[in-house]
Amino acid sequence: MKFRMAVLAAGLMALAGAAHAEADAAKGEKLFKKCLACHVATEPVNKVGPHLHGLIGRKAASVEGYKYSAAMLKKGEEGLIWDEATLSAYLPKPMAFVPGTKMAFAGLKKPEEIADLIAYLKTQTP
Repeated sequence: MKFRMAVLAAGLMALAGAAHAEADAAKGEKLFKKCLACHVATEPVNKVGPHLHGLIGRKAASVEGYKYSAAMLKKGEEGLIWDEATLSAYLPKPMAFVPGTKMAFAGLKKPEEIADLIAYLKTQTP
């Protein structure tokens, strides 16, 4: 039984990896248009929300000059780093992932859109 569970878990992890491997940064760039009212990814300029330029690998609530919510500051103090895993958990329901966040975006529902958006954000590095 343990062997079957291990095989099943390995198979699911392989499928999840394949989904991320097929992520399309060009599609993610188009999806990012939903974010443009509040965020910039192409340069370090804050708007209503903090800039997302160089987001991948960055500690939460660490952009200078941006006034974060107490909830997001706490996440940063707890050591949250924005990577593929945390963004995959955050983007479907930002307000559930960080209760008390100022981000009013309802979230992305489709895993492929989340993967595409993350692929795009990975291209936006300083």
